[in-house]
Amino acid sequence: MRGLVLTLAVALPVGLAGCASDEQPEYVERPVGELYNQAMDQLLDEQYDTAAETFDEVERQHPYSTWASKAQLMAAYAHYLNDNYTEAVNALDRFIELHPGNRDIAYAYYLKALSYYEQIADVRRDQKMTRQARNVLQEVVDRFPGTKYARDARLKLDLTEDHLAGAEMVVGRYYLEKGHYLAAIKRFRRVVEDYQTTTHVPEALHRLVEAYMALGVVDEAKATAAVLGHNYPSSDWYADSYQLLTGRDMNPERDEDSWISRVWGTVS
Repeated sequence: MRGLVLTLAVALPVGLAGCASDEQPEYVERPVGELYNQAMDQLLDEQYDTAAETFDEVERQHPYSTWASKAQLMAAYAHYLNDNYTEAVNALDRFIELHPGNRDIAYAYYLKALSYYEQIADVRRDQKMTRQARNVLQEVVDRFPGTKYARDARLKLDLTEDHLAGAEMVVGRYYLEKGHYLAAIKRFRRVVEDYQTTTHVPEALHRLVEAYMALGVVDEAKATAAVLGHNYPSSDWYADSYQLLTGRDMNPERDEDSWISRVWGTVS
């Protein structure tokens, strides 16, 4: 994952010469090349906090230099490598606001997306970071569709969608087990409606059948089972739904007036 961000980050300082000492007197103005190369040395030595401070010093001492914007971006990268994601996002937001036309703007958005993506929590926990990662990953895809960052962002988008659907499934299963069927239906419907390309849809459809049967809403149960059988005929979840219905002398049956048919289309 970090190989892609490192490729550009290491390429940024090309064109500067000179070697710098790790010792830096405070508030002493120094040549931009000396400062920048020192920061790069610190970064490569994995002194990430110190590198970020030195990159910030490049911008402070030489705000109108062509290297000031590069230093802003590299400071964000140093924070990212140090898992200081909040500082990385703040630095990237500032870079994006100040330099919307910069040649490295796609990289900035991508690094911001990664800063959220790497904070994605277990599906049993709050998914705020997952939603933020999805939003910025989508921005990368929409704004920079032909870049290598967009290609990677598309893959990660699929994973975030699956993760969000998984979180809904955890809550839905909990409500189903507790007999809170309406609350469970709400969660499973969200998976079926909002995350149709994820791996969780077959189970969500089956759980809807279970919840509808528990409530005695047999028409919706049969219609949902019909959609499940049409789209996932070989799924174990369809086998379970089919058994549940036939065990009560019922069969999957389409219903064009059902919400599930409107979302997934009429089954034949």
